[in-house]
Amino acid sequence: ILDLKDHLSRPLKLAAPLEGVGFEYGINTNYLRTLVKYWRDDYLPRWTDRQNYLNSFPQYKTKIQGLDIHFIHIKPQQKSKDILPLILLHGWPGSVREYYGLISELISGNHEKYDFELIVPSLPGFGWSQASSKKGLSPSAMAVIFKNLMKRLGHEKFLIQGGDFGAIIGSHLATLYPDSVIGVHSNMCGVNGPSSVFKWMFASVFPTWFVTSEQISFHFPISSYLSKVIEETGHLHIHSTKPDTIGTVFSRNPVGLLAYFVEKFATWTNPEFKKFEDGNLEKKFKLDDLFDNIMIYYLTNSITTSQRIYAESFAKTEMALQLDNIPTRFLMDVLGSNMRCFIVWIGN
Repeated sequence: ILDLKDHLSRPLKLAAPLEGVGFEYGINTNYLRTLVKYWRDDYLPRWTDRQNYLNSFPQYKTKIQGLDIHFIHIKPQQKSKDILPLILLHGWPGSVREYYGLISELISGNHEKYDFELIVPSLPGFGWSQASSKKGLSPSAMAVIFKNLMKRLGHEKFLIQGGDFGAIIGSHLATLYPDSVIGVHSNMCGVNGPSSVFKWMFASVFPTWFVTSEQISFHFPISSYLSKVIEETGHLHIHSTKPDTIGTVFSRNPVGLLAYFVEKFATWTNPEFKKFEDGNLEKKFKLDDLFDNIMIYYLTNSITTSQRIYAESFAKTEMALQLDNIPTRFLMDVLGSNMRCFIVWIGN
């Protein structure tokens, strides 16, 4: 902590932002100076309190397939209700910290017929979970690790919640172990199939063959969508090809790590936030919540190892495991008309 404070106390040699620019070119360095000051002068003096909060749920480590896996484990106090084991899987640039608010809701005991038993692991290479020293620790391999974790905890059947890479791992879990997975909730649903690109290109020429006239502006033109994808996926390309290089840049560079993460949380929350000098960050997040997450990455030095999951996801061996043309049911009533239409003509 003293070393971190020393880093944050050094003079910042930052380029001034362009006039009238918010987060369009990345983080606004004027706002970055404000965040560094908050981290050094407000957050760090309260580190003991933040540390106590991070430790407020029972946490454990166990060795699964040669790796020390960290996880939060909360069992219900009451035994009179049905117990539903639920594993919560985070992604990048997240950690177990992103589930703390949800954990409090889920263990509130407000459910009449059941209670949740919560298992919240750090992905291998993230936070306090050990990284692999060998190639191949892909999302599908992580799915096997978490199946073995659940088995070790005595759960042959369980529920899954996954976000970002957690959603991908959760999907692999359900595919590999359908008899063990009661249900999956995902807040990052992929619906593209092998013919999606061709359908999409054809629909851009004859849109009314695929969507209603009211939905055309939501899905087209393709060029507008692709430009947004390119703009917000720069991290994916470098993490997938050179994760160790970019990881070295941030490993002992707390200001750089802060800038990298804050920009993602702002623009990925709402693309419109990039118009603001502060990224509208504090409209959506509490700064302590964001800094808790950054501290986990910085103190465990897991930024490099966490980014390797991208490279492993695009390895030939992992891509060969992808399933094609699997008819999938979904609840129509919970989806907006635009998304229902999108899933029908792009997905299956």
